[in-house]
Amino acid sequence: MDLRDIVKEKYGQAAQRAVKAGAASCCEVKTELHGCCDPISSDIYDSLQTAEVPPEAVAASLGCGNPTALVELNPGETVLDLGSGGGIDVLLSARRVGPSGKVYGLDMTEEMLALARENQRKAGVRNVEFLRGEIENIPLPDNSVDVIISNCVINLSGDKDRVLREAFRVLKPGGRLAVSDVVVRGEVAPDIRQNMLLWVGCIAGALEQSDYAAKLAKAGFDGIEIEPTRIYGIEDARSFLTGKGIDVDAIAPQVQGRFMSAFIRSKKSAESCCPGCRA
Repeated sequence: MDLRDIVKEKYGQAAQRAVKAGAASCCEVKTELHGCCDPISSDIYDSLQTAEVPPEAVAASLGCGNPTALVELNPGETVLDLGSGGGIDVLLSARRVGPSGKVYGLDMTEEMLALARENQRKAGVRNVEFLRGEIENIPLPDNSVDVIISNCVINLSGDKDRVLREAFRVLKPGGRLAVSDVVVRGEVAPDIRQNMLLWVGCIAGALEQSDYAAKLAKAGFDGIEIEPTRIYGIEDARSFLTGKGIDVDAIAPQVQGRFMSAFIRSKKSAESCCPGCRA
């Protein structure tokens, strides 16, 4: 089974469990799904935000940050959420861009799309459209989006360069990319890195911080900023790693502060008129 199939299976299960859970706590759903609720996916949204959306949207959220709290959205703008899941970031963004704006949610998992559309119905939000597709092949025209957001999804792609090229293509000149993602800081031994990423992102393929910035620049973005939002320490992952038969104290110096959730900002230059020209 390749990475894409694994992602589809895991997030399809998440959608089904969120539907069954109804008003159960989001942490209960996430813990039952894959045991990685705290700290990676907990306490991301405040009570005012969760009150705006159905509980199923909160339960199906498996992100590592809250891009809607960290990016400025203006009335009338068009927003695209890559890997929109149960739709929580789409629905929150839709209220901020208002009736004159539009928010697209893109997801490849049928179960998540069905859940998101039901959450949209329950929330009574009209300026939203959920699209089926892959973030490596965004089904929108060139220069059609003002802002792209994403919540711990780009790290799951096996072709991040293509994802970023596609994001650059669909952004309007002057458009912004504002995503939350898992990032690695510095060198970590491959076996330790793999185990930590299994914990941090469940099935993550996180980039090293400088690699992320380099890939954004290669795709055409400028104004690149990577801001830590949560830095994970050895104690956060102790129980998980111990369960893998790892001497946690021995590897602590290699792990402490090396893994983080980050908010990544970049822009497409207002002078960019050919978003598809970069190979």
